[in-house]
Amino acid sequence: MAVKVQVVFYSLYAHVYQLALAEVEGAREAGAEVTLARVPELLSPEILEKMGATEARKAFEHVPVADPRALADADAVILGAPTRYGSVAASMQSFLDATGGLWAQGKLIGKVGSAFTSTATQHGGQETTLMSLYPFFLHQGMVVVGVPYSAKELSFLDEVSGGTPYGASTIAGPSGERRPTANELAAARFQGRHVAEIAAKLAGK
Repeated sequence: MAVKVQVVFYSLYAHVYQLALAEVEGAREAGAEVTLARVPELLSPEILEKMGATEARKAFEHVPVADPRALADADAVILGAPTRYGSVAASMQSFLDATGGLWAQGKLIGKVGSAFTSTATQHGGQETTLMSLYPFFLHQGMVVVGVPYSAKELSFLDEVSGGTPYGASTIAGPSGERRPTANELAAARFQGRHVAEIAAKLAGK
């Protein structure tokens, strides 16, 4: 049987959503059964409108809302969220805070955990944001998987690009005007594929 990979994301202006789609593609390339879900939004429609996020969010409104309990059904979980001052966005943190029952029952022990992110600027906290998600994986007893340097995208220097050994990433620009590049999307596909392959090895599949 194929391993089950869940890609769970929070996105405001669709940058993280685009990376999430690439993660899904990569995991499916490795033969995994993949589901995509978005975490609930904490901001009100009025605030989203003022932030200019309403139109961008239409791109992923069709994606099912994630249920924390469903994480127990996965062999691997890949989380994606933008940074907020060097840490993960509140909506994703709220979602993770709802997994106490899974922790109490040890439901995620031995599963693979991985993460990806988006920042406004090149040095806007990509690595610290990804690292802020790792304690969740470790407290749940999960096996953390990043992006090894066999991914040539990490060493791509022809243009400014996201991509870290801690997880795939993109640079959105100060006003969200920049979209994930081909290199950034390739790194996300690599991550999805790599996570699925490691999960399959751990599961003996």
